[in-house]
Amino acid sequence: MESRPLRYFVAVAEELNFARAAERLGISPPPLSRAIRALETELGAVLFERTTHSVALTPAGTVLLAEARPALDALEAAGRRARRAADASPKLVLAVKADGDGDLLEPMLARYGAEPGALPVQVRLCGWREQPDLLRRGEADVALVHEPFDRAGLDAETLIAEPRVAALGAAHPLAAEESLTLTDLGLRPEEVDRYIEEHRHAGRDLAQLLTLVALDCRTPLLPLSVAARYPRPGVVFRLVADAPPSVLAIAWPERSRSTAVAALVRTASAVALTGTRSP
Repeated sequence: MESRPLRYFVAVAEELNFARAAERLGISPPPLSRAIRALETELGAVLFERTTHSVALTPAGTVLLAEARPALDALEAAGRRARRAADASPKLVLAVKADGDGDLLEPMLARYGAEPGALPVQVRLCGWREQPDLLRRGEADVALVHEPFDRAGLDAETLIAEPRVAALGAAHPLAAEESLTLTDLGLRPEEVDRYIEEHRHAGRDLAQLLTLVALDCRTPLLPLSVAARYPRPGVVFRLVADAPPSVLAIAWPERSRSTAVAALVRTASAVALTGTRSP
């Protein structure tokens, strides 16, 4: 099965309209219809129920759509990785959120860079939860990412688990306490992940989020390393003793055969094991 008819199929399946799909693909409707008919003949299955007024996926079409999207993504990712591998100056691309490295990034890169044959590492800063998609699309070779995350198509190794702290405005009633519990914050353990996601979306970045904290508009849960690295006037951090830990992992595409990626993963694990952190 070739990729072009699959791309045509996905366009029609997403638009459920041959004219709109053809416009999206930059072709006219007749050759698009012929390509879909040819694909159905090749598969021996009807993919769309067509009437004069509507287009709908058949059960076979629904299955193919679920399989075709990751297959096309994998093809594009393979092309990106091949082009980078053919580069005259090969490098590793490491995806990480700016405040999400658990203080491991600098010592990890320094230790890896000292190894014989180490490749240059390009750090790609990204947003919350963007790392897995960058790996799957072939735009990054390895990533530091907090769990939980979508592991589809990826391998990962846990690096560190660190306590969580609550960020509070200095005038917040709980700021006078030495430590807190989830009950103090009105939370149950099963609500922590949702609570963290809600506060992550409240600010575009950590600086904006801490501004909201100082104004007593937010009380996010953060990894202890973030509190240590980003002190801010008007904000206090209090340990939440019974909160689940913040777990940082290193992830890479499960089909990667790169010895450089393997070396960087080993280095990250060694740095995490020795407890070496950025000052």
